[in-house]
Amino acid sequence: MADSGRVWRFGALAGVTAGAVAIGVAELVAVATGPRSAPLVAVGGVVVDTVPEPLKQFAIDVFGRYDKVALLVGTAVLLAAFAAGLGVLATRRLAPAVAGVVAFGALGAVAALTRPGADALDVLPSLTGAALGAGVLWLCTAGPLEPDPWPWSPPAPPPATPATEPATAGSSPAEPAAAERVRAEPVPAGSARRPGGDETDPESRRRFLTGTGVLLGAATVAGLGGRWLAGRRGVSAARSAVALPTPVAPAPPVPAGADLGLRGLAPYVTSNAGFYRIDTALVVPQVDPGTWRLRVHGRVRNPFELSFAELLARPMVERYVTLACVSNEVGGDLVGNARWLGVPVKELLDEAGPLDGADQVVSRSVDGWTCGTPTEVLRDGRDALLAVGMNGEPLPVEHGFPVRMVVPGLYGYVSACKWITELELTSFADFDAYWVPRGWSARGPIKTQSRIDTPRPRNRLTAGPVTVAGVAWAQHLGIRRVEVRVDEGEWQQATLAAAVSTDTWVQWSWRWAATPGEHTLQVRATDASGATQPERRAPVAPDGATGWHTVRVTVD
Repeated sequence: MADSGRVWRFGALAGVTAGAVAIGVAELVAVATGPRSAPLVAVGGVVVDTVPEPLKQFAIDVFGRYDKVALLVGTAVLLAAFAAGLGVLATRRLAPAVAGVVAFGALGAVAALTRPGADALDVLPSLTGAALGAGVLWLCTAGPLEPDPWPWSPPAPPPATPATEPATAGSSPAEPAAAERVRAEPVPAGSARRPGGDETDPESRRRFLTGTGVLLGAATVAGLGGRWLAGRRGVSAARSAVALPTPVAPAPPVPAGADLGLRGLAPYVTSNAGFYRIDTALVVPQVDPGTWRLRVHGRVRNPFELSFAELLARPMVERYVTLACVSNEVGGDLVGNARWLGVPVKELLDEAGPLDGADQVVSRSVDGWTCGTPTEVLRDGRDALLAVGMNGEPLPVEHGFPVRMVVPGLYGYVSACKWITELELTSFADFDAYWVPRGWSARGPIKTQSRIDTPRPRNRLTAGPVTVAGVAWAQHLGIRRVEVRVDEGEWQQATLAAAVSTDTWVQWSWRWAATPGEHTLQVRATDASGATQPERRAPVAPDGATGWHTVRVTVD
């Protein structure tokens, strides 16, 4: 009997080839039906919606802004392992293995149908890919590409001794009968095994490896080509054609000294490319501004709709606003400051006329994601915007093009809806937005935070004067004071840089006479109301982390 390891290698290769063809073809078909209908993305979306919250937060903590890439890669790896197992099964029992491929296709189809805005055509990528994957599995394990004989085929029985031939010395009369039993042993129904010699035909093995190699290459081209074509169908050209209007109320200029320009210190204004991105979209929605419409409805006196052109025609204001994600750990980088251009949300709500009891505005994204914002916050005079511009250009596609919400003082999960299409007036008692049933607070005011950017943790410093610097934020309140201490000593007040407004973060710095040894630096901030950051560490769930950022350094 041939080495069983050879069985696994050839069978696994056949299964992985079949799985790659299934996914590659599905990606190509999804060019026509939409990228969210591709099985990897559809199944990944279901995982995002159903995975336990601690596991989701773990992924954000470990992978940060690359959590979606990690999910897609992880899904692909698990699929490859599953396909390899089906390939090994197919060498023994082809029918159950093919059934496994079909079951995976059905899973992808069902997942695609659960996505917001899905229709019957969204099942085509998964079903088409599964059908071709099953065909490739047959081709590699029972069809013309099958090695002949398989490397793991049972050895051929020795030639039978004719009954009339006299037994030779030392032979047993039972031997011919045993040989006949070996020869007559049936091959199990559905098995890919065939009788043959113990050695594989080199030409047959070469044909098998060449065939699977060609199929894997074709699958790769199909998959990458499908993704590329889907990207070409995006809205980059439409975004480039957008001419942002001149704001009737420009943003105040950044005051001199607001950016200290220190190495390692986050700049006062975060670039579009450097701005954090945390959302549930595995593929960035491509929303055509020519067909985009905003619907303002629900518990209002005057429901209405707006096109993108009509929104741009309204008076625009421009403001610097710092946004923060509720998943930001103490000292984390899921926070950024940008210059936003948009229409005040208050004006839209006043035009709609909220009815009594409509204490929540539900923003709905094109992909079905929702967040709930207190109506009173959106009408209290703060610069809550329906934004169309970011740092002087149309919104980047990954940050919500063509339109998103920006609300100072609230975490993004209750305010910063990207790719927005609806504003629905309702109440907190009647509707829970996306994150609330998953254990997060219904209202998410940003907590006062401060961070040490330089020196970095575990830096080795030279004894003498060292500049300790970072950022602090308390949106819509402002920072009154930042203090630093070394090795749990007395708190020392840092110098605050200038800031545009209370809705942005502020840079701070403090000169430290560093002495040799291991040292622990800590920072805390006090907001304009007089409230100081609590020392007690609390996790991000359910309404944002607390605690003092701590950095340990070595001074030589």
